[in-house]
Amino acid sequence: MKAGQGLTIKRMVELARVSRASFYRFDRVAEEDGSDPDMDLRDAIQRIALEWPSYGRRRITAALRRHCWTVNPKRVYRLMCEDNLLCVRKRKFMRTTNSNHGRKVYPNLAADIVLTGTDQLWRADITYIRLHEEFVFLAVILDAYSRRVIGWALDRTMEDALTLSALRMALSRRVVEPGLVHHSDRGSQYASSDYTDLLKENGIDISMSRKANPWDNAACESFMKTLKYEEVHRSEYRDLADAKSAIHEFLEKVYNRKRLHSALGYLPPAEFEANLASQQKEAAARPLSG
Repeated sequence: MKAGQGLTIKRMVELARVSRASFYRFDRVAEEDGSDPDMDLRDAIQRIALEWPSYGRRRITAALRRHCWTVNPKRVYRLMCEDNLLCVRKRKFMRTTNSNHGRKVYPNLAADIVLTGTDQLWRADITYIRLHEEFVFLAVILDAYSRRVIGWALDRTMEDALTLSALRMALSRRVVEPGLVHHSDRGSQYASSDYTDLLKENGIDISMSRKANPWDNAACESFMKTLKYEEVHRSEYRDLADAKSAIHEFLEKVYNRKRLHSALGYLPPAEFEANLASQQKEAAARPLSG
């Protein structure tokens, strides 16, 4: 397709309400054989981008490969640029911690742990979520090895009951082995006697971040950014019940079971744990040599 006499390409794309890139792509394809050889791939990319607006080229490439596409990140990036498929913009993340209390704090044990499996280190944190007329608070506990959310609670208050609910959920879902470490910041909720007593009753060692050193719990805070970026900032919750329903859907069905995690070889946490359990079972079944 070429611009007619007296009608510039700029004017043509304005009249057609399309991008210049779309015009040239259509022009090139039309001159070749009337079809776009990347049309099926573009469709697959757009489907993933619509479902996961926060995915960049690497995660989209990984998702495509999981659906049997043979494609490299450069090609995906080129098509995403041509089709104007951009990630949603991140918002500034804020952390809520009150460490000005007289409760006992514990040394940082997490820094020296070399993880080799699940349930060796749990990480805990709290964040806030804004509703139409109020703020609510979310406490989560992650398995540090698989990045899986194993406990969480959402409520209107940041009192000790919030973190205790998340901890009880984690304890009901996992098998605590000797040597398990629970790491958190120095917030009063995690330093409360009810919370630390429950950890001790279950044989869990207590670890807390160093004073004025937020990077000690960076992995958990990174998860909170993902939660805000991919769920909270894309939603408008009517009330606490609506927020609980949506957060439950995201944590249990999306983040744990569908979202690809770069640190896990682009596997969802639940799939990563299942593969790990299968590998351990196979290793245990092998006869000992010698």
